[in-house]
Amino acid sequence: MARASRLTESASAVFEVLARAGSATRPQLASLAGLSKPTVSSAVVELENVKLAAHSGTASGGTGRNAAVYRLGPAAGAVLAVDLGPALTRVRGCALDGTLLAEATESREDAADAVREALDALPVGIPLRTVVVAVGDVLARDRAGAGMRPATAKAGPVFDAMTVALPPGVPVHLENNVNCAALAELHEGAARGRDTFGYLRIGVGIGLGIVVGGHVLRGANGAAGELARLPYPWDDAVEPRREALEEYVGARSLLRRAAAAWQEADGPCPDTADQLFALAAQGQRTASALVGRHAADVGRLAAAVAAVLDPGLIVLGGSTGTDPQLLPGVRTELGRLSWPTEVVSSTVGDLGTVVGAARLAVARGVQTVTDAAGVKD
Repeated sequence: MARASRLTESASAVFEVLARAGSATRPQLASLAGLSKPTVSSAVVELENVKLAAHSGTASGGTGRNAAVYRLGPAAGAVLAVDLGPALTRVRGCALDGTLLAEATESREDAADAVREALDALPVGIPLRTVVVAVGDVLARDRAGAGMRPATAKAGPVFDAMTVALPPGVPVHLENNVNCAALAELHEGAARGRDTFGYLRIGVGIGLGIVVGGHVLRGANGAAGELARLPYPWDDAVEPRREALEEYVGARSLLRRAAAAWQEADGPCPDTADQLFALAAQGQRTASALVGRHAADVGRLAAAVAAVLDPGLIVLGGSTGTDPQLLPGVRTELGRLSWPTEVVSSTVGDLGTVVGAARLAVARGVQTVTDAAGVKD
């Protein structure tokens, strides 16, 4: 990894603003950074000298004079976002202004190949600043400073093989995949314009991304929103056990219920949740009843979220959560058990996790440059 140049504080501030804006004139940079025009002019020269900024054309000013337009330079670098999903690995390479430079998709087992493919597609010579990897479960950084590791044992070997494909010295950060998807909903999806909401993912597993004041709530151990750890069931005859709620609400249990309820007259029993939902959409009676029950279960989980967070909005995501057939039942059950809370389906789809991870990677990449500021102006 190329080491970021040591910048003055003003150059660092201008670089951060330029990364957010994508391109800007010096007067625009002065306004956005809250700095004087002479200070910005000096900062731009400094950034140009180390190739962190570059002239990209001119724009007509309000007085009829043309103003130089600047963008990030080739030394600003790129970042990588990796969604280490249960079946697929999705990778995005982005410039520090968020511009998409490369993407790749492979099976989960071929995560290293997806990373190599994306790296090969990046512009030649561009420095890689940081990598964000989205996984299903994250352990907080240990006190000995040994770094972060996927908490799920199955992710370990795939994660290790993937990191071998990265250039040496590039910092790798883990993030919960549901948090990443929540960020994508905040900026580009169903929660755009809302700074507080809950992103409820329902699929093979369950999870909650909590956004408060425009920021993801991670918790003291990085485990906020781990709904699978809620004690379940609460019953005098049954001892609660860890992840029992996820087992009950998840897609595998839905298919087990389908197998138990299916009659010979119903035709072939669905093997996947997608098949079950497709039959329900066609009006098949048993499938519709099962989907209705699943919606009520998700509605009860949403009511628990509303009781704790009062988010005002819950976005349903995940492989089963996004199906619009769930919405009426979820809304009805939530309304029966809790106060009014808007419920909508995700609009970012399967790419939500890698899109959110890319946003985090860009923010961290910019920070690797701006943190190098240490010289007093």
